Amino acid sequence: MTEQQRSVSRELALAAQSLFRRGYSFGTAGNLSARVDEGVVVSPTNCSFEDLQEDAFAIVDLKGVSMTEQKPSKETHFHLAIYEVREEARAVVHLHSTYATAVSCLPYDENAQVLPVYTPYFAMRIPALPVVPYLRPGHPSLAEEVRHAASLSPAMLLKNHGSITTGKTIREATALAEELEEQAKLFFLLNGRGETLNASQVAELRGGKASL
Repeated sequence: MTEQQRSVSRELALAAQSLFRRGYSFGTAGNLSARVDEGVVVSPTNCSFEDLQEDAFAIVDLKGVSMTEQKPSKETHFHLAIYEVREEARAVVHLHSTYATAVSCLPYDENAQVLPVYTPYFAMRIPALPVVPYLRPGHPSLAEEVRHAASLSPAMLLKNHGSITTGKTIREATALAEELEEQAKLFFLLNGRGETLNASQVAELRGGKASL
């Protein structure tokens, strides 16, 4: 492991521990990664964010070939798919956080918004929220489905599974995961009583782009 890879592993470990402490992760659910040069530092399989340490991280090349003895997450393939389609992405965070996962379990109409837009920050940071059709964790076809969703947005939901967010930095990717979780929480707390931002307000926040 190079010094840069070790530094990134340390930053990922601290991010994972923070997410666990604040209730965004539990058990051994979720994984995260960061791109470093021509490789990817990724959390190992069957690990808990609670006590994840820098030495536990695996390193794979951009084709998924392991470069260390640590075994990477079985979902590494969709991390690689995201880095392929989003060239600016340098970090990926996959969580099974409670409220975002609950939204992913609701019946889904691909012609409708999966989440109403309640806040300006959600509108500005998440231009769309695609939902990837259900596939079991680690399914080979999951990478292609995630690749398509990642071409539309830096955030997505995996049906009946959880969320994925990306960013130019590790902090940006984790902050986006937090934003998505809080918007999902608002959705359930308001229970249909909330007033959403209208289409023109959303378009203004997105610089004239179409709303969700």
